[in-house]
Amino acid sequence: MTSPDPAAPLVVGFDLDMTLIDSRPGVRAALELLAARTGTPIDAALAVSRLGPPLEQELAEWFPPDRVAATADLYRALYADAAIEPTEAMPGAREALDSLRRRGAASLVVTAKNEADARRHVDHLGLDVDAVVGGLWGAGKGVALAQHGATVYVGDHVLDVAGAHSAGALSVVVTTGPCSADELAAAGADVVLRDLTELPGWLDEHVLLQRMRPLGSVLVAFSGGADSALVLAAAVKALGPDNVAAATAVSDSLADAELADARAFAAELGVRWLSPRTYEMQRAGYRANDGDRCYFCKAELLDVLTPLAAEHGLAYVATGTNADDVLAGFRPGIRAASERGAVTPLADAGLAKAQVRALSRAWGLRTWDKPAAACLSSRIAYGVEVTPHRLARVQRAEAGVRAALGALGHPVRDLRVRDLGDEARVEVEPALVQVAGEAPEVEAAVRSAGFTVLQVAVFRSGSMNAVLDDRFR
Repeated sequence: MTSPDPAAPLVVGFDLDMTLIDSRPGVRAALELLAARTGTPIDAALAVSRLGPPLEQELAEWFPPDRVAATADLYRALYADAAIEPTEAMPGAREALDSLRRRGAASLVVTAKNEADARRHVDHLGLDVDAVVGGLWGAGKGVALAQHGATVYVGDHVLDVAGAHSAGALSVVVTTGPCSADELAAAGADVVLRDLTELPGWLDEHVLLQRMRPLGSVLVAFSGGADSALVLAAAVKALGPDNVAAATAVSDSLADAELADARAFAAELGVRWLSPRTYEMQRAGYRANDGDRCYFCKAELLDVLTPLAAEHGLAYVATGTNADDVLAGFRPGIRAASERGAVTPLADAGLAKAQVRALSRAWGLRTWDKPAAACLSSRIAYGVEVTPHRLARVQRAEAGVRAALGALGHPVRDLRVRDLGDEARVEVEPALVQVAGEAPEVEAAVRSAGFTVLQVAVFRSGSMNAVLDDRFR
């Protein structure tokens, strides 16, 4: 299985006035100064209510045609001192640009404002853009957008829609400028947002679906967790349910409750659900439980799912690896999946765990706030052999502790029972550490599962990795 060619880098263009910056205070100050210098009355409040068109178009409302060019030169001479300081970034502007940087995308400003003043605004406000192009209006913006390879243009005016479409780019508009949502939609905008605070979420969805579409068909390695659930839902949206299947591997390391829930979730999305058996326990490297245990587990999974995908006519196997996982450094399972050609739509789209949960919630997926549930083998201390007995013991202990705390009126969200040999360490969220440590019901649940000694500590994801030496980092 060969991974598809990576998608072209995302380049997003932005209009400036009333899209990235609220220039009304600065423009008003400059116009009032211009009126004072020329002795010509200008209704600055009216003028700033219709920002967007070229300066000369606005000045023609107040000056005779033979004075417009010279007055525009004077306005620009006054602008730097009068307009830069009062201007502020629009709500969500910095976060929108940060979201592009996070995913490795490029951004540029294409504006009707003269380029020198546009750069002054960008520099003064510290807006993180890669290029600034000024002096372009309407469909003329398409030239710069096409030259920079922009596939999305964000603006606030009906003529920004024309600029986007003239470059073959998607037109995304915000209603922070002079045009209403209805006017922007009537002009042909592809996406209408309230303001830039909504752009990162839309980008997450857009980029993820763009990553999914070239796959054609896919088998999703579906654990039932939030990450793989979002991959599965995205595959259905991008490819249609007939081109998607979910596979939940059945093994001793999967908690029983997860299997039924995974099947139900796949049914809710209308996709085929497969439950192949995996045999990681037959791999010596997995049983040995050194720091690279996850490599052997993921290798077994992909070695089972890859031919299963081919059998069902599906082109790729996708995992739920997200951008946080890639940055974590210690992820031998990711290496095993990569060696076997698995695709990672979430990581490729730059979606970290926070974005996974936010987009899942926006799509109405019930998994959006599901606690992380690593496989049962991750509870066993490195160097202690993984056996079916130990995995079952951990599962019994966790079920018993959860039930005991629930009966005491303390439902638990984050829970791990770590197998340290004969000793168990129960990890719960901070507010429950004292309760779990003092409750005889918790101790009884752990001992009845087969452990002889009990510790209680604060839950920490990946806490077992702290003892690894540098060979596995």
